[in-house]
Amino acid sequence: MRTQLRLHATRSCAPRPWCISRPQKPAATLPRLRASLQATASLSASPNMSSPSKPLVVVGSVNADLVLPIERLPKPGETLAAASIETVPGGKGANQAAAAARAGYPTFFVGQFGKDDPNATLLRGALNGCGVDLTHAQDVAGPCGTALILLQSGGENSIIIVGGANQASWSLSEPVKQLLATAGAVLLQREIPEQVNIEVARLAHTAGVPVFLDAGGVEGPISPELLSYLAVLSPNETELARLTGMPTDSEDQVLAAAGKLLDAGVKAVLVKLGAEGSLLLPGRGEAPVRQRAFKAPEVVDTTGAGDCFTACYAVALLQGCPPAAALRFASAAACLCVQRRGAMPSLPAREEVELLLGAEKEE
Repeated sequence: MRTQLRLHATRSCAPRPWCISRPQKPAATLPRLRASLQATASLSASPNMSSPSKPLVVVGSVNADLVLPIERLPKPGETLAAASIETVPGGKGANQAAAAARAGYPTFFVGQFGKDDPNATLLRGALNGCGVDLTHAQDVAGPCGTALILLQSGGENSIIIVGGANQASWSLSEPVKQLLATAGAVLLQREIPEQVNIEVARLAHTAGVPVFLDAGGVEGPISPELLSYLAVLSPNETELARLTGMPTDSEDQVLAAAGKLLDAGVKAVLVKLGAEGSLLLPGRGEAPVRQRAFKAPEVVDTTGAGDCFTACYAVALLQGCPPAAALRFASAAACLCVQRRGAMPSLPAREEVELLLGAEKEE
């Protein structure tokens, strides 16, 4: 069966000035990843391209987020009052698919909705509204995934997840397998069964498609087999510490811990450092690439900011940007994301990101 790619009014993928205006040192590139992306990038770099870009395929979770704004976390045995409760679309997979589509890139989401859950309509509508293609999403018995988000003043959050449909039985159809084999890149997270991620990564890797894994989601070690398929692994500093058993309190410690993941077979490690920005290890023997965080005038909600960052980094690479410029694009997108409430509702449009990048360049 032929998989049909449907573009959602995707903008031209020609490189923007912010993407090409700052030359980078050769050592700060991702040669192996960029080789995998070369065919897609060559299409993207042409202002008059006649063929559509190969899509980004996001395989992962979709949740109904129940957001409770509170002043602080309750102490053991303590009862606190929340200011309100709101249901908003979320889930790491859905957030990343929405972020990529909002950034102007053709994006498919492969995930599972609970057909017994009225929130499924809300979640599908939100993803469709962002321009995400849901052709290969499935409805399964039971409820959708749900996340209880305790949103503290200052924007920090604590999250409790009920897997629901995300953790139900998965079966990859032949059209999905064909889609994975013809994608520009595949993006995964850790809120669906590990075995599904391994199967997806194996299929993509075998077809020469680069695989990105956002380390957010369940705790615990990542399968060595899955690590061997990854072009980019992206943890935050807390996840990096858990995965390696090493401290990550300083930049030198982060570099050492990320190096341990390179030794485990990952091609590149991209560490999200929150307010401190991000740090990319392109590979053994290559210079790390440091990106400062764009300063937000006000931090309202950090939920979904890491998903926004990872997805926008992947989009910028697919559109032919060098890694340093891709980090700038992702950092600008995340800065806009934290200034609004809700995971998916806070995701910026591409025009907003380019406006912020342009303003920074003028300063």
